[in-house]
Amino acid sequence: MRDLNALPKAHLHLHFTGSMRVSTLVEMAEEQGLRLPENLTDNVSLHVPADQRGWFRFQRAYDAARKVVRSEAAMRRIVRDAAEDDKREGSRRLEIQIDPTSYAPFVGGITPALEIVLDEAALASRDVGIEVGVIVAASRIRHPLEARTLARLAAKHAGDGPGHVVGFGLSNDERRGTTSEWSAAFNIARRAGIAAVPHGGELLGPDHLREVVAHLRPVRLGHGVRAAEDSDLLARIVDAGIAFEVCPASNVSLGVYAHQDEVPLRTLLDAGAQVALGADDPLLFLSRLTDQYNIARELGCDDYEIAMLAHSSISASLASEQSKRHWHDEIDAWLATPDTDDHAA
Repeated sequence: MRDLNALPKAHLHLHFTGSMRVSTLVEMAEEQGLRLPENLTDNVSLHVPADQRGWFRFQRAYDAARKVVRSEAAMRRIVRDAAEDDKREGSRRLEIQIDPTSYAPFVGGITPALEIVLDEAALASRDVGIEVGVIVAASRIRHPLEARTLARLAAKHAGDGPGHVVGFGLSNDERRGTTSEWSAAFNIARRAGIAAVPHGGELLGPDHLREVVAHLRPVRLGHGVRAAEDSDLLARIVDAGIAFEVCPASNVSLGVYAHQDEVPLRTLLDAGAQVALGADDPLLFLSRLTDQYNIARELGCDDYEIAMLAHSSISASLASEQSKRHWHDEIDAWLATPDTDDHAA
């Protein structure tokens, strides 16, 4: 089998704090004299029995990790490490997602918090050799008016290249709030040329997805896997050209599906969906980008289908058309290389 680390691809679903290496988290905590929960440092994290999984376990772990990110240096290190890790796994384009509100108290406000990340994204792109764009994400656990503030800030830094805001998202527990209340923020971002990339269709099913599609008008859905439960809805999403950011390991660790074999990747692909595989939060799920392609392989995708997934990730990215053409050619070259028995774990 061909080496999946050598496969050119784009990484479109990666959260800022959740992108951290365990070793980085431990170092930062030690520097500040902070004690971390054992499940964040013992390499088991959220790997628990199916009946013990769930959102609140995840959120507690994420909040504990986020508490160590208290400086500009820490924020820059996270961006740089994420770029380096993605580069090693063949990623040509990383679109990392952040809610700057969470880090604002330590760096002087939401504006410097975002500008630190954007600046380091540009520097890491230059130094590491991977394009790093930034998605600004509002949170469902905060007031929708705060999302409008974030959207206005994002609009000031809009673009498609490294170090620019390329997308506007909505994350956190999708069971919170009324989706339509965030439509004004997405309209602000959209008028600035920023793509809508909200979460939806993970913890809640088709009815919730209909609301997300109707009110937020996404070009990509963070997760969206629950569309597989409604063939008519799935067909409408596919026909609208909305891409899915599918994170198989995350779906299992959060208890959306009990086992890897239940992740409806095949259903989405058979429906003609554009699917970009993502790692979501490697710190907590202990599963990085290449691991998601390994899961696709274990779910029955051959190397041609694996290459098509990589093509989809590039097409669904918010990179320039020139960059996309170059990376598509690189994927074709990967597929044209001889098959071997050795492949990345």
